[in-house]
Amino acid sequence: MGTVDFGGDGVPILLLHGLMGRARTWWPVSRWLTSYGRVVGLDARGHGRSPHRGGGWRTEDFVADAAAELERLGGPAIVVGHSMGGLHAWCLAASRPDLVRAIVVEDIAPDQRGKTVDPWRAYFESWPVPFASLAHVNEFFGSLGDYFVECVEERSDGYHLIADLEDLYGIAAEWGERDYWPFVERVRCPVLAIEAEHSAMPPGQMAQLPVRAPGGGHHLVVRGAGHVVHHDAPLTYRGAVEAFLSEVLNR
Repeated sequence: MGTVDFGGDGVPILLLHGLMGRARTWWPVSRWLTSYGRVVGLDARGHGRSPHRGGGWRTEDFVADAAAELERLGGPAIVVGHSMGGLHAWCLAASRPDLVRAIVVEDIAPDQRGKTVDPWRAYFESWPVPFASLAHVNEFFGSLGDYFVECVEERSDGYHLIADLEDLYGIAAEWGERDYWPFVERVRCPVLAIEAEHSAMPPGQMAQLPVRAPGGGHHLVVRGAGHVVHHDAPLTYRGAVEAFLSEVLNR
């Protein structure tokens, strides 16, 4: 299981990345989060340096991995998740309330039934892989170039995404088939739901996360931000998370 210990002391803070990402994409956030506790990032199965490849893509499998990491760290923890990681965060809080003190969910909705991975296939297959250099990766992805530079590795012919695309399709396919509201309705810890203004998520759902979760919490729409809010609007993201952590840790 690939983990990155970003440092810090005190309450465990577990970072869960989104699809295509890896734990090290959280480095800019970890720099200030270490003031609040011990910050650890987890490479999800199929991603980064996780040894797990080729199957086992049910949400419950990812949740079990995160729970095992929190047992090692000695929770209860603050769990911070982006996109796929946000989904796993609330499912973890619902399944193992003993391990989770509060969650931050960034730009992911509980009910995306009917969506398919077909549009993603077309997009991924348009990539000029292999990329000739890290500068090529940076240029191709534009404003998110520095994020995706963390998600590629050098091979003999150039740079490739560390994750396997077929694995990613298998992971994401489940999200178009399941309703995750029953998990949300079992979350008894506080929730901070951070939604991008330019989100591709079904409208209105993220605002309901802290309403339908028994633990309550807050919802914020970040103006001008796209899907990776902590990258697009880092100061707004930081302010919201720090205010939430201050509230949670001072209870």
